[in-house]
Order: sequence, then C-alpha cells, then structure tokens
Amino acid sequence: MCGQENIEPKETVWGLISHFFYDITHFDGKFFSTTRLLITRPGFLPKEYLEGRRARYLHPIRMYVFSSALFFLCLYSVFHFHGMEGSDEDKKDKKDKLGIITALPDSVRAKALNKAKTAADTAAVLNALDLAKPYMRTVEKEKEKKTDTIPLYTKKIRKKNYNFNLINPKAEYASVREYDSVQKTLPKAERDGWVQRQGKHREIELNARYKGDQQAMWRDLLEKFVHTFPYLLFISLPLYAFYLKLLYVRRKQFLYVTHGIFLIYLYIFTFIDLLVYFGLNQVHESMDWDWVGWIEAVVLLYGVWYAYKAMRKFYGQGTGKTMLKFIILNTCAFWSIIFLFMAFFLFAVFKF
Repeated sequence: MCGQENIEPKETVWGLISHFFYDITHFDGKFFSTTRLLITRPGFLPKEYLEGRRARYLHPIRMYVFSSALFFLCLYSVFHFHGMEGSDEDKKDKKDKLGIITALPDSVRAKALNKAKTAADTAAVLNALDLAKPYMRTVEKEKEKKTDTIPLYTKKIRKKNYNFNLINPKAEYASVREYDSVQKTLPKAERDGWVQRQGKHREIELNARYKGDQQAMWRDLLEKFVHTFPYLLFISLPLYAFYLKLLYVRRKQFLYVTHGIFLIYLYIFTFIDLLVYFGLNQVHESMDWDWVGWIEAVVLLYGVWYAYKAMRKFYGQGTGKTMLKFIILNTCAFWSIIFLFMAFFLFAVFKF
C-alpha cells in the first residue's frame, strides 16, 4: 500500500531475539543501568520510585517479570527429576548386593543335565536354569544374610514404620467405587473421616495410574511441586508486604503498595543473587574447584546483608530498630514459607 514502510516479510532468528529483548527490557540502556544500581545500592531504587523519580529506570513490574522468568527457566533446566531411576552402574551394584547368580557353575549344570535323555530334554533343562537364575543367590550372600539378621531386621522394621508412600502396591481396594461401597456397609462410628477418605481416594487413583511404581510417582510429584514455585512466590509477596505494614504501622508515608514495591525490588535482587549462586555451584561441581565454595558462601551472605541494608536505607531507621524488625520479618517469613510449602505440596499431591 502507498505510504506503508517497506519491510522484509521474512523475519530472521536474530531479529526475533532482538525484538524480544527490546520489548521486554527496553534495551536502550535502562536494563543494565537499573540492574547495576539494584545490585550495588541496596534500597536505592525503591526509594527513587517512592519519591517519583521513575522515568530513568526500568519499571519494577517489567523487571520482575523478566528476572523471574529467567530465574525459573534456569532453575528448571538445572534441577529436574528425570533420571531418578539410576545409572546402569547403580543397578549393577544393587544387583551384586542382592547376590543374584549371573552364571551357573559347570558342576551344577552337569547334575541338572544328567537325567536328560533327548535333545529336547536338554533344551528344556537349560531353559529352566536360565529362568531360575534371577531367583537364585550365592552361598556367600546367604551366609551374610544369616549372620547379619539383626541389622537387616532392624532396617526392615524402621522402613516399615517411617517410610512415607503415597501409593501402595498391596492396596486392598481396586477402585474408589469399591472403597466407598465398603465404607457404606460399616457403622458410622467405624467409617473413615473426610480427610482419610480423600487420602484413600488419592491413593487408589495413584495406584491405578502408576501400578505401584513409587519412583515414577515421586518424580512426577516433585516436577509438579517445583513448577508451583512461581505461584508460591507470587502469593508470598503480598503476605510479606502485610508484615512490613505491621512493622512500620506508625510510618504513615509508607502505604501497603509502597511495601510491595520495596519487596518487588528485593525479589528481583534475590533472583539475580541466586542465579549467580547456581552458576557458581555448577562450576564448583563440574570443575571440582574447592575455592569456588568460598565465593558461593560470600554470594549468599551478601544476599542477607543486602536485605538488611535495603530495609535500613528505604525506611530510614537506625541500626537497632532495623535489625530488630529485620529479624522479626525473617522469622515471620520463615514460618510463612514453611506453611506455603506444605500447602502447595498438598495441592501438588491432589492435582498432579
């Protein structure tokens, strides 16, 4: 059309990437300058936002979305639960510990073939021996088992008492309908409560889905649970802002939204700090450099100091008051995050 800009209709990969970063971060210098000030000057950016000087910096909401997306993308790529079945060497070691016979002595095979009269009989005996090998154990392993009866018995009892399983391969009910039917036949005093019924329903459903495979079930559950972390943080932010509102209730200039802005900047820094820590941790594990562990510790300690310093700078109170409120805030945050973890874990159990 007349007057329309002449643009190449085919977009290159680099063009898409550059447009993506430009649209997300306004790559005109704001992103890097804002990030530099965020890391080096605790509490400075939320104070600038509160005083109305916002045009020169990247908006905190936009920055939060970008940094959280980058953080969880890296988190999910580093921490995954596919491969929990173990390597071939682990399976071999486990097999060796069980003492399973992989090769029968010639004397045993000769005795077994002694009464074979035809070629068909010989083939049948050899086939039977091959099928029986997984169920046969060496004499040495059997001796170890007998001499170590008490520890093995103790481990078995301990596992039975404390092992937590969401699925039971020996479940007595094949379906939820069967379980509910049995419950209806019982007197009301002997029926399971609402919580027990919901747990039993979920156990039966998981048994039917995973066929008793605990490992596959836990892998899928942990994957689901880890992917709820962004929602967990999203809920924790207004909750922590409420704690700050209570701690600074006499400071009328700090509205509830103001505390939220302060926490958004603190969350963004935490994402960056943890990304650096995870990167160092990967270098530490891959290169086996012990000195990197000291840098990891410094990065974590800087994160704690940063949070305290940001509170003191933003709210403008002395060392004593800020330290006391910092401890109270972190204590409340700790118990709140424990409660949220439990709630989201239960949500994952019933929704994965």
